[in-house]
Amino acid sequence: MAGSDVLVVGGGIIGLAAAWEAAKRGFRVTVVEKEGFGGQASGAAAGMLAPYSENPEGPDPFFRLCLDSLSMYPEFVREIEETSGMDAELRRTGSLGVALHEADLLPLLSRSAWQLAYGASCELVDADALRRLEPRLAAGAAGGLWCPAESHVQAPKLVRALEEACRRSGVALLGNAGDVTDFEIVREAGVSLATERLGKLSAGRAVLCTGAWSASWARWLPLSIPVHPVRGQICAYEGAASEVRHMVFSSQAYWVGKNDGSLVCGASEDVAGFERSVTAQGIGRLTRWSGRMFPFLAGVGPLRSWAGLRPATRDGWPLIGPVPEVPEVIVAAGHYRNGILLSPATAALVGDMLDGKGAGAAYGNAFAPDRFTRRKGAAG
Repeated sequence: MAGSDVLVVGGGIIGLAAAWEAAKRGFRVTVVEKEGFGGQASGAAAGMLAPYSENPEGPDPFFRLCLDSLSMYPEFVREIEETSGMDAELRRTGSLGVALHEADLLPLLSRSAWQLAYGASCELVDADALRRLEPRLAAGAAGGLWCPAESHVQAPKLVRALEEACRRSGVALLGNAGDVTDFEIVREAGVSLATERLGKLSAGRAVLCTGAWSASWARWLPLSIPVHPVRGQICAYEGAASEVRHMVFSSQAYWVGKNDGSLVCGASEDVAGFERSVTAQGIGRLTRWSGRMFPFLAGVGPLRSWAGLRPATRDGWPLIGPVPEVPEVIVAAGHYRNGILLSPATAALVGDMLDGKGAGAAYGNAFAPDRFTRRKGAAG
């Protein structure tokens, strides 16, 4: 196969978003995916766009990246829907962080104090206001934090729309390619890659978006990529979405209503290697908390349950940037629970790197792929 300007390895939300961005900037792009597009962490996500609720530690570079990505989302989705002719179901429902006890209100108050400076528009509400906002919540909650700016998408539909937008934009999509069997840096010529089911592919540069499987690239690169899989288990209740008005977060689980009427609840997490089955223990914890938070779900079994592998790093932050000493290769992996949220911002950073504009000066070296460790002497 003739070479492309850019070879994206991995066809989840991050890989497809990077390919879409590169194509918009005029690059000839090929995406290689070992299985089906969007079938891993992307397809198993609840689609929450909630940087205020899910990143409460402080205004660090990761929070700022998440916030920047949220601001990009309306235009990101509009362009994808316009190009693909498909609906990603972006909904700005806002969110409620529920405090079950008085002692839980202080952390919410502290979080809202610093987040207000970053446009959160969050409001601490008492028990009565919480019940007005979300009438089907269990009685007895002390209050909560209402963040009207937070949104969500239907993640599988967004991935399918993005796949179609890439296809209509001239991106070559090569699915079911099998594992990568060989990868080589060809100095002054680019990269060469082979997979189990495809012949050798070549390109000027490669963008590695292989999620939980990213550690395997240490075979060919002078860099250890410390990404490991974390199993996230999720379930959904049939016809319950109309009973829950917002995304609802507790210390133990979250609930998100979708356009198809389902109420998604997640997520139980554990480290189980690359095992993607659901467990009675993991789903049982979610159903118990669903009944506790929403009494109308007590004793109700979910319609379906599923699991996905979340690509985690040691600090929970993604790896986004070129491989040191190998400028032909860019890593965009390790997005853990925020792959859907971070797809537009990651794509923009990758696009800037492909254009020679650097690796995101606004964030310093916070997401550098070599920030943990380096391994000398690998082939390449």
